[in-house]
Amino acid sequence: MSETPLVHLENIVVRLGDKMVLDEINLKVFTGDRLVILGQSGSGKSTMLRLILGILRPISGVVRYRRLQVQKLSRSKLNLFRSRVGMVYQDSALISSMTVRENLALPVEELSRKPRKEINALIKENLEMVGMSGTEEKLPSELSGGMRKRVSLARAMMMQPELILFDEPTAGLDPVISSVIDELMINLSGKTNTTSIIVTHEMDSAFKVATRMAMLYQGKIIEETTPDRFRASANPVVRQFVTGTTEGPITKTPLNADSSK
Repeated sequence: MSETPLVHLENIVVRLGDKMVLDEINLKVFTGDRLVILGQSGSGKSTMLRLILGILRPISGVVRYRRLQVQKLSRSKLNLFRSRVGMVYQDSALISSMTVRENLALPVEELSRKPRKEINALIKENLEMVGMSGTEEKLPSELSGGMRKRVSLARAMMMQPELILFDEPTAGLDPVISSVIDELMINLSGKTNTTSIIVTHEMDSAFKVATRMAMLYQGKIIEETTPDRFRASANPVVRQFVTGTTEGPITKTPLNADSSK
């Protein structure tokens, strides 16, 4: 492709303590992609999301958003940049003491000067989009896990972002609700023309939502291609990960499933 990537990780190196998490990573994400990043727990998948958001800085390399170098942005410009990016967390990350309405309004109130009437219209629109109309006055504790995930997705859409980052969006959900979340991700990207980066280790979800797939292993991207080609990969690590077999090159020693996942 000759177009400028929306996100470009160039020669990224990240260490946590004495552990090499990302080793000379290069990855381009183009407008309209639904890029799924796969890998074992502790392989650096969520680290890549934190790099894109500017929460974490690499030891070396450049994180670009269009032509901006994210790690060089001032605090005010970083906040402006983050207003273009939605984030859906693994645990939904809704504030338990706030209603659904208050949770959705919060990022808009903090990052913009939109009037209350416009904010309420956005809340209504985005809850309708994820099938959660009528929950505005409910607390997160009154919602199921799948409902909280959908509210989290509605919140991510509140700033009308160009890019949405998903961290294990179907983790802990039953197969039916997982499929609902998958369909929402696909439909929203089509309706709103947003780009998505989805971190997961759940293969059914990955193949369903991805337009492109990349796999991290031992700090490197060992495969980056379309879902069909990924499924047919000759790489023994990719084959083992796709099939879930216990026989293959992937280490049987559990990786430290910490914040570097």
